[in-house]
Amino acid sequence: MYQKMNKLALLIVSLLCSQSAIAQNEKVEHVFKSTCASCHGQELTGGMASSLLDNQWITDGSDKALASAIANGIEKAGMPAFAASLSEEQIRTLVVYIREAAAKAKPQPESQLGQQFNSRYHAVTTKEITSANGIIWALDFLPDNSLLYTLREGQLWHMDKSGKKQQVKGIPEVWHKRQGGLLDVYPDPDYAKNGWIYLSYSMADDTQSGDIAYTKIVRGKIKNNTWQEQQTLFEAKTKNRKNRGWHFGSRFAIQGDYLFFSNGDEGHQDDAQSIATQNGKIHRIFKDGRIPKDNPFYSQEGAQQTIWSYGNRNPQGLAINPTTNELWSTEHGPRGGDELNKIEKGINYGWPKVTFGMNYNGTPITPHTELPGMQNPVHHWTPSIAVAGMNFYNASLFSKWQGDLFVGSLAKKQLHRLRIENGKVVEDEIILKGLGRIRDVVTAPNGEIYLTINDRNANESKIISLSPR
Repeated sequence: MYQKMNKLALLIVSLLCSQSAIAQNEKVEHVFKSTCASCHGQELTGGMASSLLDNQWITDGSDKALASAIANGIEKAGMPAFAASLSEEQIRTLVVYIREAAAKAKPQPESQLGQQFNSRYHAVTTKEITSANGIIWALDFLPDNSLLYTLREGQLWHMDKSGKKQQVKGIPEVWHKRQGGLLDVYPDPDYAKNGWIYLSYSMADDTQSGDIAYTKIVRGKIKNNTWQEQQTLFEAKTKNRKNRGWHFGSRFAIQGDYLFFSNGDEGHQDDAQSIATQNGKIHRIFKDGRIPKDNPFYSQEGAQQTIWSYGNRNPQGLAINPTTNELWSTEHGPRGGDELNKIEKGINYGWPKVTFGMNYNGTPITPHTELPGMQNPVHHWTPSIAVAGMNFYNASLFSKWQGDLFVGSLAKKQLHRLRIENGKVVEDEIILKGLGRIRDVVTAPNGEIYLTINDRNANESKIISLSPR
């Protein structure tokens, strides 16, 4: 960087920037144009200084090193320091902006449905299983190998092994606006014995004026294709209901007698740091709705007793690692900073005090990617891929994928395969790209991987399978 730059020009740029600091709420595009474009080019492809898109760095190329270079300069390359004119928050947004531009400069080849292709360990083919109008939000299998899936508009469907589909009658009415609607469906691991199926959805709040909804968790049974015996397991307290359609979460995981579920920050980001509210949290209850007394804030006055972890922005993936019994979550960041977290009791995961992202409009949120008392993510994606459903693969059909974590992506339309060793991600392979917004991932009883993919423009969804070639 800056190896070819005229040092007199650098000095002038540095002096001008130090004399007139850029407004704190300035969008990152304007910050880059004012501070960096004259040397690195408007398109980041280089000019007097080198390209920012070719992944060639004087330093180690990490986010931390890039932020340090912007703030402190690189004397041997003739790069000036901008710490006097840019805040830490603005420097953080520039890092995200450069990462976004680099990702766009190297697009991943798109996949084709039905195409046979090679991944790192397996040759794979895809096949369409079924399709529907609307957004298929979640899917899972029953012990008889039949399939349940939700349509966010408020429909639960059952498809048997022959492919015959029936809409389940009598499910609760949902509030279907913006990101709200019928969300996750999750059969009890002991379904063959107890018949319970868990649903999460957004429900209209009739206790106050305005267009408000809240997350509700229920369980019920399907008998004669009808939803019956419904029990309410969790719903937000009346005083905490203020969601106008954003960041509901909401995924399930079951471990023994405990039901874990996620609740996004509902568009009120500061509430994620408050243990008095349900939003921005992972919760733990018994499968029948009782609250475990060993939950971390059970005895704290004014606290939401169901909280298991907090500081979680919008977790739309939740799964138990069957090998280690650890609870893991994928969490939407804002613009950048999607996270993979190992969820532990009482831990603060930082949102919005720490994040690797910035606001969607390009303005800063915080300069901090870590702070004392807040847990760093195991892995993060910057730029954002818009993480969604996740599943640990624990079958024999793809023998070399056993134990790997599969994560769906909405915005980038990708399926990621992560290998985790000693608590660290050592591989992040993109298996598929471009088929659609991947919202959920499950392992079928026969070992195939099933995905739900959405085309938002066409308002259409498909369920597809991955099998060995």
